[in-house]
Amino acid sequence: MQARTAVVVAGGRGTRLQPLTHDLPKPLVPFCGEPFLAGVVRRLAAAGVQRVLLVVGRDTAPFAVLGPLGDELGIRVEAVPEPEPLDTAGGVRAALDRLDGPTLVCNGDILTDVPFVEVVDAHVAAGADATLVLTRVDDTSSFGVCVRDGERIVDFVEKPAPGTLPGQDTVNAGTYVLDPAVLAAWPEGRLSFERDVFPGVLADGGHLHSHVWEGAWADLGTPERYLGGHRLALSGELRWPALDAVPADADGVRVAPDADVDGAVLRGPVLVLPGAHVAVGARVGPHVVVGQGCSVAEGVDLRDAVLGAGTVVGAGATASGLVTGAGAVLGAQVEAQGDVVLGAGEVVADGTVLPTGTRRPEPRG
Repeated sequence: MQARTAVVVAGGRGTRLQPLTHDLPKPLVPFCGEPFLAGVVRRLAAAGVQRVLLVVGRDTAPFAVLGPLGDELGIRVEAVPEPEPLDTAGGVRAALDRLDGPTLVCNGDILTDVPFVEVVDAHVAAGADATLVLTRVDDTSSFGVCVRDGERIVDFVEKPAPGTLPGQDTVNAGTYVLDPAVLAAWPEGRLSFERDVFPGVLADGGHLHSHVWEGAWADLGTPERYLGGHRLALSGELRWPALDAVPADADGVRVAPDADVDGAVLRGPVLVLPGAHVAVGARVGPHVVVGQGCSVAEGVDLRDAVLGAGTVVGAGATASGLVTGAGAVLGAQVEAQGDVVLGAGEVVADGTVLPTGTRRPEPRG
């Protein structure tokens, strides 16, 4: 059985990803060259979902960019405004009249390739009220643990000390399948899946099923995690739709057909997107995304970096741990020493040394 509708909770402000999120909602920050949510929508469409509801903040306009993608995939993508924060479940509850049958719920900043069809099938077979995708952790003291009896969730324990719950190491991975009746039991307004809905199902004697996913799972909420997510995808530890369009060679090097890299040294895994130019003698990789229309000059050395579309990197610049927004410019001989984030259109003068942890422009608080 397929889930015809999916809801993506995508209203996060992205404070920790500034300045990338100064002009973009966090779920639209590019991942492997296209808005992160575009990859989520592609995966949902491949799982048979026919309508995707994006629960966003007050302003739905930026999410209109996903409409044409929905048309291309033959599904409907709608942005549902959340004028004020309603916590993790309140926005989904507000869309209750649009839900039909088993409904997938995903977080708009969690990177995973969990197989949606498999999760829905498990939910239906179990006859559950809700199914939670879980992931295993080594140290439970930083998480809320889902206590399981077989595949059934029977309790939640917040941040237990290591060793105090033998055999219980699974935590909520932020993907669910719900019977809409689970939400209908709650009034509209602020509502949390973790604190209200799921404990409420247990209190009422309902059935919470678990689906443990042993694959990749990552929160993209900080620049370090954003780069880490790209490493997962580029190295093949996680399959992501944007990469399927650019085949890799034996060394993990992916170059779009109309990118110009003749004479450059590409150290895989690396992704060079359409219209990019990497000059003779430049050294790029490993774990680098060169965005659409970027220009990387001779003598550049880039490692562990994501360049937003149209970024220009001047001759002799060196960078590791660099993330740029669209249209950023690094002058000649710039040195980015690590954990550097440049916002869209930011210009760095020739010869500048960007110390570890640089954010330009400064976060807005």
